[in-house]
Amino acid sequence: MNWDKMEETLDRLMEQKRHGQLRGALMMVNPVDIAEYMKKLDAENLLLMFRILPKDASAEVFSYMDSDQREMLVESIGDRELTALINDMFLDDAVDFLEELPANAVKRILQYTDPQKRAIINQFLNYPENSAGSLMTIEYCEFSPDMNVRDALKTIKKTGVDKETVYTLYLVDNQRKLVGTVPLHKALIVEEDTLLGKLTDPSIISVTTLDDQEMVAQTVRKYHLLSIPVVDREGRMVGIITSDDIMDVIVEEGTEDFEKMSGLAPAEEPYFKTSLFKLASNRLPWLMILMFTSIISGAIISKFENVLAVNILLSASIPMLMDSGGNCGQQASTLMIRGIALGEVEFKDLPKVLWTEIRVGLLVGSVMSATTFVRLLWLNKASVVMSAVISVSLYATVVIAKAIGCVLPLLAQKIKVDPALAASPLITTVVDASSLFIFFTIASRFVL
Repeated sequence: MNWDKMEETLDRLMEQKRHGQLRGALMMVNPVDIAEYMKKLDAENLLLMFRILPKDASAEVFSYMDSDQREMLVESIGDRELTALINDMFLDDAVDFLEELPANAVKRILQYTDPQKRAIINQFLNYPENSAGSLMTIEYCEFSPDMNVRDALKTIKKTGVDKETVYTLYLVDNQRKLVGTVPLHKALIVEEDTLLGKLTDPSIISVTTLDDQEMVAQTVRKYHLLSIPVVDREGRMVGIITSDDIMDVIVEEGTEDFEKMSGLAPAEEPYFKTSLFKLASNRLPWLMILMFTSIISGAIISKFENVLAVNILLSASIPMLMDSGGNCGQQASTLMIRGIALGEVEFKDLPKVLWTEIRVGLLVGSVMSATTFVRLLWLNKASVVMSAVISVSLYATVVIAKAIGCVLPLLAQKIKVDPALAASPLITTVVDASSLFIFFTIASRFVL
């Protein structure tokens, strides 16, 4: 489908108020694209188009809307209409939406909700933010291990339309404890009288309601799951988390790590929806910290000012040393943070990681220092001693920066601090101070 032509068609039908044809056209469009199209509509047309949508599509489109669109609709429609919309949404989408609303609005909406669903929603709202319990849904295919494939498939045909996913069958015993899972494709290729219990995967991979969402995402990625069961402390099945929700978690966690690595407080709103004051306040804390920690570098320079007075080339080499050290440290820390996030590297691997990065630093440093030595002799006409001092300082700086860059994130993980916090801001400060100390120590010995 050519989306540009479809968008022109929707615009024309909207302008001409041909609502019947507009409804038919919308039925041909993916709900994600409908939500995207509705971003450009004002409040009046947004409400009009939303009410034109087929009832079974409106809840799905609503789940893909951004917070501004939802807010416009909430202000435009009544509580009962909004409640009916929530009743048609998958439970996890409804909970996500209600979490964005003020407490009094949630209370007002829930009073019209079906009592059973209201009780479940209230239970979900009580789970800690960013926990598995707050992400899960209870709309999944649950069966007894004693049921045969024929009856299970009949049940899926009857109730599957109301389930978040039907690709995995979850088996529970009489105490509702999870005893296994069966992929749908396995049930489709066996004899229909086969008991589901005989198709069960031998290993059960699950998470608990209080597990952090980042750990859940790592588990799903590690085992390549389409969905993952959620159990309580006693092992009872309480819900599942599907891959689409996991993708949202990965994007959210990746964005948060990126912001922390850049010395920013995590932002909850998109860039253009964040106030200037909020943008500034997110950046200011680390900028202030770095400004004051630069005093260390200044103190080192002041202590060795007699060395700088000997040759202007020494002063000119300081930015090159500090930038090279910072870049090398940043490379190592980025690899460590990625390894930690993917579960490839743990604190127990510190000796192995450190030895690897030191050897990488030796190789990289030898090339960089040799190139610098030749450049100083040839282009700057520096003496052999001066060129050697700067080159050796660079060599030592690169090796130490690689070591610092891999150690700090692992230490942060060990003391239960987000490794991203040990990235750019902290590593830059430590590496800068280290490179200056190395440089001046060598220079004061061989230049003076």
